[in-house]
Amino acid sequence: MLDFFTIFSKGGLVLWCFQGVSDSCTGPVNALIRSVLLQERGGNNSFTHEALTLKYKLDNQFELVFVVGFQKILTLTYVDKLIDDVHRLFRDKYRTEIQQQSALSLLNGTFDFQNDFLRLLREAEESSKIRAPTTMKKFEDSEKAKKPVRSMIETRGEKTKEKAKNNKKKGAKKEGSDGPLATSKTAPAEKSGLPVGPENGELSKEELIRRKREEFIQKHGKGLDKSSKSTKSDIPKEKGKKAPRVWELGGCANKEVLDYSAPTTNGTPEAALSEDINLIRGTGPGGQLQDLDCSSSDDEGATQNTKPSATKGTLGGMFGMLKGLVGSKSLSREDMESVLDKMRDHLIAKNVAADIAVQLCESVANKLEGKVMGTFSTVTSTVKQALQESLVQILQPQRRVDMLRDIMDAQRRQRPYVVTFCGVNGVGKSTNLAKISFWLLENGFSVLIAACDTFRAGAVEQLRTHTRRLTALHPPEKHGGRTMVQLFEKGYGKDAAGIAMEAIAFARNQGFDVVLVDTAGRMQDNAPLMTALAKLITVNTPDLVLFVGEALVGNEAVDQLVKFNRALADHSMAQTPRLIDGIVLTKFDTIDDKVGAAISMTYITSKPIVFVGTGQTYCDLRSLNAKAVVAALMKA
Repeated sequence: MLDFFTIFSKGGLVLWCFQGVSDSCTGPVNALIRSVLLQERGGNNSFTHEALTLKYKLDNQFELVFVVGFQKILTLTYVDKLIDDVHRLFRDKYRTEIQQQSALSLLNGTFDFQNDFLRLLREAEESSKIRAPTTMKKFEDSEKAKKPVRSMIETRGEKTKEKAKNNKKKGAKKEGSDGPLATSKTAPAEKSGLPVGPENGELSKEELIRRKREEFIQKHGKGLDKSSKSTKSDIPKEKGKKAPRVWELGGCANKEVLDYSAPTTNGTPEAALSEDINLIRGTGPGGQLQDLDCSSSDDEGATQNTKPSATKGTLGGMFGMLKGLVGSKSLSREDMESVLDKMRDHLIAKNVAADIAVQLCESVANKLEGKVMGTFSTVTSTVKQALQESLVQILQPQRRVDMLRDIMDAQRRQRPYVVTFCGVNGVGKSTNLAKISFWLLENGFSVLIAACDTFRAGAVEQLRTHTRRLTALHPPEKHGGRTMVQLFEKGYGKDAAGIAMEAIAFARNQGFDVVLVDTAGRMQDNAPLMTALAKLITVNTPDLVLFVGEALVGNEAVDQLVKFNRALADHSMAQTPRLIDGIVLTKFDTIDDKVGAAISMTYITSKPIVFVGTGQTYCDLRSLNAKAVVAALMKA
C-alpha cells in the first residue's frame, strides 16, 4: 500500500498528488528536496525519512520530479515499474501543457490523472501477484538427468585414460631423474679416493665420519676463522667504552632537562618559554582565517605556457578526448557512458573513495539524462560543468559552522563554549587543537584546554608545551593581567568524561570563553574506546563535535566517518544521539592536487569542513574554499 504519490516541477509547483493515508506528504518530500535534490546526491534513487521510504525519478527534459512514498517495513516489488509507467503516461498525456514552460499555465492547467493512476496501480499490483513463487528443481528437470548413462561412462573412461598417460609421463621423468642422483651419490666416494668396503661396497662408519668432518672444515673453516677474529677484536672495545659524543648544536641530554612531567596545579598560569616567538607563531594574520589555495607555482607556469596553444583545444586531460557535438538533441546514457567512465577513473585517481566516485557519476547521469543540449555544446563540456556544480554543492552542505558567532552567543548566556575533538590515532588532533586555540586567542577569547587523552604517553606534556608557547604569544600583561590560555589536566589513567566535566565546571567558575577537549585517538573498530567517547559526549553535551581526519586517506575516510557516527549512535544513552558536527582536515599541504578526501568526507556525512590544516606553525590554519578544491580536483 502506498502512502502517497506526487508529481511536481523543479520550480516547486505541485502538479498532481495522490494521498493513500491521512498523513501529509509535505514533510518527507521537503526532506527529500533538502537532503538529496538540492545537495546533488541523486546517485541512489531511494531516500529514507523516518518510517518512510521514498523513491523518485527525474525528468530533465520537462523539469519534473516523480516521488512515491511507502512504509519502509514493506517490500513492494512493483514500485519501480509503477513509477516508470506513471512517468511515461503523464509525460505523453500532458506534453503540450508542460512544454509551455510558464508557471501560470501549469497552475491554471487541470491535470486529471486520478483514474489513470489508479488503473496503473492496479495493473502493477496484479502483475506482482501473478508471479508464482519459485520452486526447487527436481532431479528429473536438471540437465544431468537428461544425459544418457553411456555418455557419462565414456567421459569417465577418457578421464582414466588421461590419468594413466599422465602417470606414465611422470614415471618416465622420475626414472630419468634417478640416474643423475645415483651417480651424484656415488661420485663423492670415487673422488675422495677412500677405500670402499669389500662386502657391501660402502665406507665404514669411522671413515664416513672422518670424510664428512674434512668436508665440513673445508666449507666452513674460513667463516670460523673470520668470526674468531671478529670476536677477538670486539673484546678490547667492550673493556674501554667510548664516551657519547656531544654535538655543538644538539643541546644537552640530561634527564633533568628532558623531564617535563613535573606536576602543575590547575589554576596557575604556565611560565613563558625563552624561544623565538616568530618561529612558533608563523607568518600571516592569526585572527582571520584565509581561504584555502590549492594552486601552486608549477600550475601557474603551466597555465602561462599553455596560453599560446589554447586554440588546439580548451578541454585537456581526461575531457579532451571526447568532443562530440550534440546538436539540439536530448542526452542519453549511451552518449555519456564513455565520458562518465573516464570521469570516475579520474576522481578515484584524485583520492576520492571508489563508491562515492560511482555515486557522483550516477548522480550526474540522472541529472543530465533527457536534457536537451544546445547546438554547439559538447557532451564532455556539459558533463564536466554538471560535475563541477555538483561538487561545489556537496562542499557547501546544509549547515554552516560559525564558531565565533556561536561563542559570542554563549558569552551572552554566561557559559563556556565547549568543543570536543575526536578521530583515529596520529591524525593531528592535539596539534590542530593548538592552532584553533591560537586563532581564538587572536580573536580575543580566553581558552581552557582539557587534557582528556589519558592513555597516550606524552599527551599531557604535549599540550603543556603548547600552552606555554601560546602563553608566550599572549602573555597576561597584554590582556590586563587576565590569563588567556590554561591547561586543565589530571594526569594519566583517569576517566576522560569526568575530567571533561570538571574542566567545564572550572571554566564556568573562572570565566573562560571556550573549552577545547582533547580526546585519545582510537580506531573506529575498537568498541570499548568508542563506548568511552560516546559516554564523554553524552555526559558533557559539547556545543561542537569535530572529527579530525587526514587528507591523505581515500576509501578509509568513508569507513572512519561511517563507523564513528554509527558507534556514537549505538553507544549513546540518549534518545537522539549526538553525532559529528564538523570536520577538521589535516595535512592538506602534503597531497598536492589529490584533494578527494574532502569530497569523500563531506559527501558521506553531509557535514561541513570547518578547518583545514596546512602546516606546522600556529598560523597554518585555513577555511575551505570549495571552488579552489573543485578546480584542483578537476585539473588533469
